[in-house]
Order: sequence, then C-alpha cells, then structure tokens
Amino acid sequence: MALSVTRGLAALVRQGVSNGSARRISCSKSISSAQSKPAERQEMKVKCTLVPGDGVGPELCASTREVLTALNAPIEFEELFLSEIHPSLSVPVEQVAESIQRNGICLKGILSTPFSSTSGELQTLNMNLRKMLDMFANVVHIRTLSGVKTRHSNLDFIIIREQTEGEYSAIEHESVPGVVECMKIVTEEKSMRIAKFAFDYATKHGRKKVTAVHKANIMKLGDGLFLRCCEETSRMYPQIEFESMIIDNTCMQLVSHPEKFDVMVMPNLYGNIIDNLASGLVGGAGVVPGASYSNECVIYEPGARHTFGEAAGKDIANPTAMMLCAAKMLRHVNLHEDSEKLYHSLDKVLKDGKVKTRDLGGYASTTEFTRAVISNLAF
Repeated sequence: MALSVTRGLAALVRQGVSNGSARRISCSKSISSAQSKPAERQEMKVKCTLVPGDGVGPELCASTREVLTALNAPIEFEELFLSEIHPSLSVPVEQVAESIQRNGICLKGILSTPFSSTSGELQTLNMNLRKMLDMFANVVHIRTLSGVKTRHSNLDFIIIREQTEGEYSAIEHESVPGVVECMKIVTEEKSMRIAKFAFDYATKHGRKKVTAVHKANIMKLGDGLFLRCCEETSRMYPQIEFESMIIDNTCMQLVSHPEKFDVMVMPNLYGNIIDNLASGLVGGAGVVPGASYSNECVIYEPGARHTFGEAAGKDIANPTAMMLCAAKMLRHVNLHEDSEKLYHSLDKVLKDGKVKTRDLGGYASTTEFTRAVISNLAF
C-alpha cells in the first residue's frame, strides 16, 4: 500500500510543472489526513532526489534534513553525490538526471565548477544536468528578511533566467593560436518560452510588471531576438506592465533603486550575474532560495551560486537559503502546513536576532542555528 501511494505521489509530482510553472499537487485531503496521524504520514512519503553539492553543501543539506525530521515531514530522500571536483566519489550525471526525472523533485546544493577541465569536456555537470532535463527556467526570489540588516528595505522581486543556451552553450574553440571564438546561441523558440514563463509567473503570483534585461544595443541580432520575443509575448498580457532595460543600466538601478523591480527576465549570463548581485542586497548567498524548472520537474537550490568551500567542515555556514528551498519544496508537494511551520520558525529565529551565523554578523554555528529553528517549530 505504501509503495503504491508513494508511486502515485511521485507520478503527480512529475506532472506538477506545466508551461514552465509549478502546479501544486491535488492531494490536500490525503496530506491533511496524514498530518493528523503521524503513523500514516510515514506510509505516504514523497520521494525526493537529494544532491548535497560541494563545499558547505553537504552540511547545509544535513541541517535541512534534521529540520524536516523534526517536522515529521513525509519526505523520503534519494541521496546521490554529484561532483566535478571529486569525480572518484561522484555518481554519473545520467544517474542523477534519471532520479530527478523519476521523482519529479530535487533538493540540491551548489556544485563547484573548476576553471579548467581535465576530461576535455567544455560542458560542466551543472550544464549537462540542465540540458538533460531541459531545466530551462531559473527563478530566484529576492526578498528582505526580518532581522537581516541591509542597506535597502522591503525588497521583493523575482529574477527569471533562461539557462539552457546563451553564453553557456559550451561552443568555443581556438581558431588560431591566441584567438578563441566563443559562440553565444540565442533561439527564438527558447526566448519565447522563457518570456512566456515570466509573464505566466507574474500573472499567477499577482505581479504587476516584467522587465526584460538585454544588451541589444550592441548584440543586435542575438539580444535583439531575445528582446523582440519578450515584446511580442508582452502583447498577450495587457494587464502586465512591460519594460526593457540594458544590462549595465540594470546593475546601476539595482544598487540604487532596487524597489523599482518586480519580475525580471533575461538571458543566461546576465541572469547569473544579476542573481548574485541582487543576493548581496538582501544579506548574501546564505539567505536567498532559488529553483530551476522544466515542464516535468523542479530542482530547489540556493539562488546564489557559491559553494563556500573555504568554510567546509567548520560548522559556520548559514543554512537559511537551503531551509527556504525546503520550505518551497514542501509547498510544491502540497505540504502547506509543514511549509508554513518552517517559514515561521526561520522568520522568528532571524527576527529575534539572538542566534545569527557569521555572515549575518553573529557567532552562531550551523548546528546552533539549526537547533534554534527546530526549537521554534512548535510555536
């Protein structure tokens, strides 16, 4: 019985994202019943792929698992270690992709990418995984958190990044000694797809404006195509305000008037840069959650791509971003009560300001922060 329920939930999860946006699983009655009976909750666990990542990733995932255990959340993790810097310990990327495809949902730490490839492959494991699963949309929620001191307040905007082509197409070669050609691929199909995803996201979440970020004044064909696709898509959503902004002006506006932004959509490289810049506005890599979507599955991972390798094993990393990812994951599989408990507990710990990790100006360890979150789950 337990196995059939788990398979049923996994099948529902695999169908949980349509047209580039996540659909919540329609099993609220079953989940509600399970929440009232702990024994039944254990019988209907939702299976989720777990990829700890590099650097502090394994510590953050362990911390998050501890909190989910304290919540008695009916999540069963299928853990797979994937790493480009520890290839002898890593499982094949195909195995990870198959697991995510089967489960439909994944909690993932950040993978470290070396500057040079010993295998001769230009595509990184991250790039391979995204292309295998067609994880075309990366969504990062930039929001100021209670108790986290920042220069700007009341920020709440979304960064949507196309992440299967652009500058990350891994098509480059040295044409003659000392001259390297690197191809930036932009297609109408994928530009239209990410534009529609952005406007659908804005509509679903009650957002008022979409800003397309580009460099079409210089890259007239490539970024020009991306911008044209966004403009054409905007005409189908008259209720959503649309504007376009050149990437260099976008960076200036983000650090001076970030409150002007609502939903931002952009090509691959710009999105990677803007994700990290914007994360710095609200407290850094340790507090910003993110997610990557295909039409069939979703990967929850920190929004800023930093492994914090120098802190590995020191018990000092901030697990907030990973816990927020877990809270979003719980909501995605319709475990709303568990998700709200985790959100509220994190908010209370941050707002109280008594237990803060070093990146937030305190001295608490990862373990101490985790215990503080767990101790507030019942309130």
